Amino acid sequence: MKKCAKLKFGLLSATVFSTTTLAAPAFAQEEPEEESAAPVTIVVTATRRATTLMDTPINITAVSAEELARQRIDDIRDIADFTPGMTISDTGPGSTGTVVLRGLNASGVGDGGAIYDDALGIYLGEVPLYYDFKLVDIARVETLLGPQGTLYGLGTLAGAIRYIPNRPDPSVVEGEVHARAYAKSHSDDFGYQIDGVINLPIVADHIAFRSATGYYFDPGFIDYSLLVQEPGVSLPQPDGPDSISDAGYAANLYEEEDLNFERTFTTRNQLLFQADEDLQLLLTYAYQQTETEGAQSNSAGVLGTGRYENASRFKEPVDRHAHLVSAEINANIADIVDIVATGAYTEMGYSDKGDVTDLLLDLDYDYELFPAFAGHYASDRTRKQKNFELRLVSSHGGPFSWVLGGFYNENDYQSDYAERIPNHPWVDPTTNPEALEYVSYITSEVKEKAIFGEATFEVTPDWQVTAGARYFDYTSTISGAAALPVLGDPLSPYDLPSNGGDAGEDGWVWKFNTSYEFSPDFMVYATYSKGYRLGGPNRVAPCPADIQPGQQIICALPDELQYGPDTTKNIEIGMRSQLFNDVLALNFNVFDVKWQGIQVNSSTLYGATGITVNGGSAKSRGFEASFQLKPIPELSIQGTYSYTDAYLTEDVPGIITIRETPGDYSNRFVQLDALDGDRLPGSAKNSGSLGVTYVQPMGDADLVANWTATYRGNVVSRIGWDRAYGDLIPGYTLHRAALTYEMETYSISLFANNIFDKYAVVSTANDRSRIGVNDGVAVRYYRQAVMSPRVVGVEARMSF
Repeated sequence: MKKCAKLKFGLLSATVFSTTTLAAPAFAQEEPEEESAAPVTIVVTATRRATTLMDTPINITAVSAEELARQRIDDIRDIADFTPGMTISDTGPGSTGTVVLRGLNASGVGDGGAIYDDALGIYLGEVPLYYDFKLVDIARVETLLGPQGTLYGLGTLAGAIRYIPNRPDPSVVEGEVHARAYAKSHSDDFGYQIDGVINLPIVADHIAFRSATGYYFDPGFIDYSLLVQEPGVSLPQPDGPDSISDAGYAANLYEEEDLNFERTFTTRNQLLFQADEDLQLLLTYAYQQTETEGAQSNSAGVLGTGRYENASRFKEPVDRHAHLVSAEINANIADIVDIVATGAYTEMGYSDKGDVTDLLLDLDYDYELFPAFAGHYASDRTRKQKNFELRLVSSHGGPFSWVLGGFYNENDYQSDYAERIPNHPWVDPTTNPEALEYVSYITSEVKEKAIFGEATFEVTPDWQVTAGARYFDYTSTISGAAALPVLGDPLSPYDLPSNGGDAGEDGWVWKFNTSYEFSPDFMVYATYSKGYRLGGPNRVAPCPADIQPGQQIICALPDELQYGPDTTKNIEIGMRSQLFNDVLALNFNVFDVKWQGIQVNSSTLYGATGITVNGGSAKSRGFEASFQLKPIPELSIQGTYSYTDAYLTEDVPGIITIRETPGDYSNRFVQLDALDGDRLPGSAKNSGSLGVTYVQPMGDADLVANWTATYRGNVVSRIGWDRAYGDLIPGYTLHRAALTYEMETYSISLFANNIFDKYAVVSTANDRSRIGVNDGVAVRYYRQAVMSPRVVGVEARMSF
């Protein structure tokens, strides 16, 4: 690996997105020597050292600040369009979305996305937190594809995504203001966004403050057209399961439009103290809150609803927020070793409400015999995480370099859940005034400790070999209780004895990597690495010790409370090149990942509620490519393409739950086996993007025209989709374009996303065996999350 020169605190800005990285400290690194007219000048720190992409021999994709702005990428949901090997289903503002790297996902897709996923790590700077922070004042987004168990560990079974913020600069006052306004098809509202950045030196060259703050309003386009006026009194289907008359509608139902809107406030504030470049302290506080009133999904035509209509009986509001507080110390000791110490506290809160009627109908307890039956739930979840990492990175030079570190993480989870059946005849309003049907709480704690290290030896100036290992040890505990007040249980589950269990495990992961530079413009590399994901508790209240067969309750038996870790092993070979005097940058890799003990969705015996279990093995293999072509200085053509074939490699008995006959609610659920060869859900086999940018100089300004097409191939909704009433969700192609007038300190753009207003289903909730009529009730359980429609708008930026 080529040596890097000392880089000022604040890394080089990137100019394009590209693909493929190695190891040095994340703060004071020497600046790489510039190469004439190089189309790629991006610097990354994913290997804990600052290196150019060309000198980084592992698989990493980096989306630069310029590309984030040019493509109007606001958060993680848009990153997949420009990252080969990544599939993200945009399920709306109620969650971070469903992120799948290299097909390593065994759980079915849904219409609500995920608020936590431990198969991959999402980092804001040095701090892991699975959350879709807005990409305001971000230098770049780095995505490491494949297992990253040695340097990152926690939750990097499939890879890691890192948001790298711009850091305070104690030498200059600077800032930026950005505003955007737009119209969205199928919506009655206009959207807008405003954000700003300010950098203030407090003591020249020693203390600086930097703040990035923004507010986003994205208008909704999903109408909730069948809301009940008074639950338990109004009839959810006043004229039967097939259609609704005007008179029946007016007497019982109402509509609210565009409920899947997004209102987000975000802020990130950093305070830098530095004695000099060899001793720095960075304090960070970040906060973000998002509110919405509905899901970004339709109801597949139930009771005549359309493409952009949801048939839920209740609104489905979500309020979620995240706090992040961290301190990072960077110190260089005598040019021998760099010390990086990071401590952080993060907290994510998630509150949501929604329609639970169909779930209660599935339990077949005859609630539906009451014509006005309608139930709703309320859930409050909090995840608090403390972590600390100490990392020592060699800076002594020479052919041998190394990284050593220790890591501690504590993840505390609390959930409170309640289902209500207002005005139901089974409810005694005197003893149960809130009409509580089911209540539960869950408390869990997972602790992980790890030590890790990597060492690199330069056999020759052009050939390096790296080896690394990580030892981890975790413990997991869970406790909780559940009650059915409608049957006479206490109104609070905290009044019942708590049940629970403990688990834990330890183990090793490792990595071997080597690369050879045939010339400064052509490198090949190979990696053999192992990743892991912790086991943990299922988020279901434990069953009481005296549970009876057939008892009406939702709970987890002792062997359903916990699940174990799973592991991946990855073999990868890649190349990185800049050809024809830097006219063409081309990156390519092939990979083969083996996945053992996979964590997969199943269900509890009592209540058939979702849990995670271990079972079987799988494989993911394919290739990823990216390029940038600059035939003339004014024209840039860039693209990505990936092929991912992810499937089971052995049978897994009894993990697929369906109704034996679709729509026949006289039958209970049955369990099917997952089979060797079943395609893994949630990821596209084929995906890619192609963009063209032309810059026309106009005196002191540039006129920049950009057109980008993105393609996502088909996705299966669940394992065994073809025999388990799942979906083969069709692929789609989207187009976006912008025309920008750029001066040195300001720019103004006209833009359009989804130019042709493409309608596309991105994922589905539940399966088609849940469609039909249950004891005279039109079931609304199956839903389709849909693509955001066309957006046309204007935006402006001004910097100082």
